[in-house]
Amino acid sequence: MTAPKPLRSDARRNRERLLEVARIAFAAEGLGVPLDEIARRAGVGPGTLYRHFPTKESLLQAVLQDRIQRLADDARALREASDPGDALLGFIDRLVAEAAPKKDLVDALASSGAGIGARLADTGARLRGELGYLLARAQECGAVRGDIGIADLMALIAGMLFALQTRSAELADPRRTVAVLRDGLRAAAPASPAASRAG
Repeated sequence: MTAPKPLRSDARRNRERLLEVARIAFAAEGLGVPLDEIARRAGVGPGTLYRHFPTKESLLQAVLQDRIQRLADDARALREASDPGDALLGFIDRLVAEAAPKKDLVDALASSGAGIGARLADTGARLRGELGYLLARAQECGAVRGDIGIADLMALIAGMLFALQTRSAELADPRRTVAVLRDGLRAAAPASPAASRAG
């Protein structure tokens, strides 16, 4: 199998320009932006776009792959953190800060993987696995409630991110919202002996 030929400098510039425009468009407007509109904003013809990215899925994958890969790498770097509870909750803060203003990332995190391509689905699964590892460590040390699994946590995060992007949530503060989620994840403190006797 021969290696792909390197792109000429002008083709490489066009590809990077298309990716830059697509990142901005998908993040601000979601996945419904037409490819021809992305080509127009990038200042290239539709044929140039289709040579690099034959389908919207291939363009979306290129845009999201790096973003989700970086999140998964950041989560993996926290595996041996000295405070597993802070590691998990801090990463959730980072994930919400990264995803809340980006409609494409919310769509990808909420997706079951259908229609987004095997490679991107694999990267999303890796992020989910790393987050699951952080959750398990936080539960083992008693920092986070033990009655939830990674499916519950991902549903909470995806639901919160989706809700923050609705028109009715314009005045919602993402930091306050994630603080409520963090409070709900924390393990309840054991009742004091005095409180137990009073009960």
